[in-house]
Amino acid sequence: MIHGLFKYRLFGQEFWITTTHVSILVVMLVLFVFALAANRTMHHAQEVPGFFQNIVEMIVEMLDDMVEKSMGSYAKKYRNYIGSIFIFIFVSNISGLFGLRPPTADYGVTLPLGIITFCIIQYNNVKYNKFGAFTDLFKPIPILFPINLIGEIAVPFSLSLRLFGNVLSGTVMMSLIYSLLSKFAVGWPGFLHIYFDLFSGAIQTYVFCMLTMVFTSQKMPQES
Repeated sequence: MIHGLFKYRLFGQEFWITTTHVSILVVMLVLFVFALAANRTMHHAQEVPGFFQNIVEMIVEMLDDMVEKSMGSYAKKYRNYIGSIFIFIFVSNISGLFGLRPPTADYGVTLPLGIITFCIIQYNNVKYNKFGAFTDLFKPIPILFPINLIGEIAVPFSLSLRLFGNVLSGTVMMSLIYSLLSKFAVGWPGFLHIYFDLFSGAIQTYVFCMLTMVFTSQKMPQES
């Protein structure tokens, strides 16, 4: 369901610009414009906030609260990253409401997100546990080393596949409904969009970010 729009050659290799690239570009432009507007609004914040300022403050407070509850004193270091991927994934997931193919329905988008999270997890593992990051793979008994290693390597794939599979299933379901019931698909599919795009999209965004925070926190010293 990912269509190539046009191709080009670079360094002797053939590349395609697909519907996923266009969707990501639209999402990023929307987020860029929103960020500029939010930055301008907060620089000229009023004592009695307007509608847009209230929305911006609500989003920031919600994300900060979510990260702080999950990561405690470490929240300050990671709230920008968690907030960024939360907003990007959420807007990508609900982009189907506006006629786009959700970028997160492409595994080429969700896998890099999982790999970035995996790198952050392992960075903290080595930073705080030193050689324990490697010796823990042999606990509680050395024979479990292969299982422990697979468990660590599986993190980016489990994160990315969960997000990709749930978003793709909703995209496929809506495509089937529109193709099989095209003559009757007037108005009522909007209720299904609310579930597949909005509700499910919000849940999957929350799950991805929550697992990211949990896995990262597990590698850090536990607060007393």
